Amino acid sequence: MRLILASSSPRRAVILRDAGIVFESAPVAVDETPWHNEPPLHLVRRLAKAKASAAAERVTGSAIVIGADTEVVVDGEVLGKPAARLDAREILQRLSGRIHEVITGLELIRLPDRASRSEQETTRVTFATLSALEIDDYIASGECYDKAGGYAIQGRAARFITRVEGCYFNVVGLPLARLYRALRDLGWTPD
Repeated sequence: MRLILASSSPRRAVILRDAGIVFESAPVAVDETPWHNEPPLHLVRRLAKAKASAAAERVTGSAIVIGADTEVVVDGEVLGKPAARLDAREILQRLSGRIHEVITGLELIRLPDRASRSEQETTRVTFATLSALEIDDYIASGECYDKAGGYAIQGRAARFITRVEGCYFNVVGLPLARLYRALRDLGWTPD
């Protein structure tokens, strides 16, 4: 059975490839704007479902479509992806010396019968206290852009992470063990 990843994320692709999971990419365009007062868990579930559903409309034959959305949350607020240097600085200052949560929603749709599974994973991440120079240097690296919460745990930001409670791969963007179990529950077997 084919696996279809409804994402263009290179990080998600690396996680799957490194785990020996063969898949096809089917990126979709979905409005990721949070609704007014939308709880973070609802947001990741809604967006994962929207991505999987949009990709499933374009797939023919037997397959499982995987939609995922990852958000960084501090004090109940979704931080999003920094659009500019100022956004990145504000986000990193909020994370500095604190614990935050990384939440990923997963939606799997099996085709052609459209059986589905909804999953979510939460990981707690502790950041060291960052100096203004460390924040500026990290922003200058460019790594902070296009990433939820403005950092990549698998990159230069690893030096700022003092503790991870839960699934490391969730922080990268795809909770691998949870995804694997959900795929097996839908009848997928590895090649």
